[in-house]
Amino acid sequence: MSERYIAAVEISSSKIIAAVGKTSGAGQLDVIAVEQENCVDGVRYGIIQNLEETALMTARIINRLEQRPGVAPRKIKSVFVGRSGRSLRNIPTEVSINLPDDTEITDDIINRLRSDALRTAIDNSLEVVDAVPRIYKIGKSETHSPKGAVGNCIHATYDLVVCRPELKRNIKRTLTDKLHIETEAFVVTALATGHLILTPDEKRLGCMLVDMGAETTTVTIYRKGSLCYFATIPLGGRNITRDITSLNVLEVKAEEMKLTSGNAIARESTSSLNINGVKLSDISNLVVARAEEIVANVVEQMEYAGLKESDLPGGIICIGGGSRLQGITDLLSQQADLPVRRGQLPAYVRIDDINAVNSEISQVVSVLYAGATLSNRECLEIPARQEIPEIGTKPAPEVAVEDVEPAEKKPGRTGRLFNSITERITRLFGNPDDNSELIE
Repeated sequence: MSERYIAAVEISSSKIIAAVGKTSGAGQLDVIAVEQENCVDGVRYGIIQNLEETALMTARIINRLEQRPGVAPRKIKSVFVGRSGRSLRNIPTEVSINLPDDTEITDDIINRLRSDALRTAIDNSLEVVDAVPRIYKIGKSETHSPKGAVGNCIHATYDLVVCRPELKRNIKRTLTDKLHIETEAFVVTALATGHLILTPDEKRLGCMLVDMGAETTTVTIYRKGSLCYFATIPLGGRNITRDITSLNVLEVKAEEMKLTSGNAIARESTSSLNINGVKLSDISNLVVARAEEIVANVVEQMEYAGLKESDLPGGIICIGGGSRLQGITDLLSQQADLPVRRGQLPAYVRIDDINAVNSEISQVVSVLYAGATLSNRECLEIPARQEIPEIGTKPAPEVAVEDVEPAEKKPGRTGRLFNSITERITRLFGNPDDNSELIE
C-alpha cells in the first residue's frame, strides 16, 4: 500500500459511521478519526428510506471528520462505501473454459472465467455485486491458485454475491447527488470483515463469521480457505429492544435496559426487583425469547449450507453491536456446539482515535482497509491556497477601464456657498454679460 489518506462510510440500520485512515508502505493502516450518528428511521434493513435525512446526517459526520486535528485542513472528496443489508446473499455458479493442450493458465483466462460467471442469469429483481472464486479445477486437480498451471480445461466455482438494486442506487443518490462526494468503490462489508478479522487458519479449517447488527444478522461461512455460504437474516439487536418497549418504555431507555439488565441465557431464579416500575423478570423473559430465536436462525444456516458442526472446527466469530448483549456468545456456543470468540482487529490496524470503540467500528475499518488494498486513489485533498489581502487594504474591483464612466463631480459645501453668493449678487446688479435689458 502506498502512503495516502483514505475515507470510508458504512450506512447501517442503527447508525451511520465514517472513518479516515492513513496507509503506509509497510502495510500499516492508522485509523485517524471516526465519527458516527445514530440512525432510527432513515435506513431500514440496510436500505436508505429517507434520502434527505440520511444526507444531512452524513454531511454532519463528514464535517466533523474534516475538523479533526489529524485530518484538517484536508477535505474529503471521495469515499469507499460499505454495502450491507437484508437482500445480500450468495448464489453458487460454475463456469469452465476448454483450452488447447498444455495451455498455461494466465490472468486473461482467469478474468474470462470471472466475466462468464458475472453473466450468469439470475432473478431480475437482483443485481450481481461480486463474483468470489470458491475453487478452481484444472483437469482433476483442485487449487485456489490456478495461475501458472498447465492443462486443457479449467473449471471454476464462484459465489455470486447479489442484492436488491435499491441498495446501491439510494446510496449514490445520497452521497453523489446530494453531497457531491464521489464513490471510489462499493465494498461488500461482510466480505471485507471476513478478510480482515478472520485468520487464514480459521478459513482453512472452516469457520462461521456472525455479524449481529440492529435489524439484520449476517452469516458468512468459510471452508478450505474460501467463502462457501453467505446469508442475511432479518433479525437483530433492535428486535430485542423493541420487544422491551412493549413494557411502556421509550426505545432509548429500552436499549439501556437491554444492555445493563438483559441476558440471553435465562436465569435460574426469578428476580422481584424492578427498574422504574419495570420488572427485571419481564425484561429477562423478553430478552431470552428473542435471543434464542436469533441464535436458532444462525445455527440453522449450517444446515442450509449443507454442513455439520464437525465441518467448522474453526468455530464461530462474532462481531457487531448485537454481540454486546450479555450471554449471547455463550448461548450461541451452547446451541451450535462450537467454540465462539469475539472478533478483533489485527495488529497491523492501529486505532489512533481514543474515542472509537473497537466493537462498533469493525465494519467501517474493514471497508477502510479494503479500500486501501483495492486501489491507489487518494480520498482527501488539501484545498487550494487563496490570496488574502493585507490588513487595512481593500481589493479594487476587477473592471475594465473603458467600462467605467466618469462620475459627475458634485460641488462641496464651500462651493455651494460661493455659488449661492454669486447668484444673489447677479440678481442684485445684473449680469454684465447679459445685454437683454438694453434692447427695447
